Amino acid sequence: MLNRFRPVVWIPVLGILTLATWYSAAGIQAQTAQARKKNPARTAVTRTEATAPATSPGEVDVERSRVYVYVDKTGLGHEHGIEGLIRSGQMQIGAKSDAGSIEFDLTSFQADTDRARRYVGLTGSTSASTRQQVQKNLLGADVLDAKRYPTATFKIASAQLKKTPQGQTQVEMKGEFTLHGKTRPIAILANATQQKGDWNLKGDFAILQTEYGIKPYTTALGAVGVADQLRIYGDLWIAGAAAATE
Repeated sequence: MLNRFRPVVWIPVLGILTLATWYSAAGIQAQTAQARKKNPARTAVTRTEATAPATSPGEVDVERSRVYVYVDKTGLGHEHGIEGLIRSGQMQIGAKSDAGSIEFDLTSFQADTDRARRYVGLTGSTSASTRQQVQKNLLGADVLDAKRYPTATFKIASAQLKKTPQGQTQVEMKGEFTLHGKTRPIAILANATQQKGDWNLKGDFAILQTEYGIKPYTTALGAVGVADQLRIYGDLWIAGAAAATE
């Protein structure tokens, strides 16, 4: 499995992305057992409408796939973890051209879920009030502006297979990522494994919010804020299909 902290995939996520926002001055705190009794376990991001599992070869399984974003802090700010869903996608592993596209559902992005925080390497939980404020900032007009830009898209020009000296299979993806109305070329290297015929791509990469027209969140005259750079993690499942020649 992938070392999630090696520079490798997602979107772009991703960007992806960029969610940066989260930037509330309220502090993140580890909850005690007593606090957890008062606040039932938080529900992880779930799809709001029924979605059939991926069946066509090369189709992204939106039920199993996830995007995560690590948001660093500046000044007296706080680190955050974001979790989001894939709306749709298709990818031909091994294709040298017209490899497919992936659409990310930015409206699904949730700030500081316990799963997201663990995935990006943060400890503890975030209080409900802090999550609500960070969530408001994240989806608001000053950051993702999800009402105006509800999706982000990675148009994949190529998705070629590679082998590391240790025999690890990787997929090198090149194409264009569109987020917040801005499009930039991007190249992503993802570690790839197959389970029961399906492909699982995992990796992470960094983007700058300012490259996509997003101003990093700050408050208190700049004393509290988030960093321009975001690290985006992808955990994608793609329905089984014979890949193009390695």
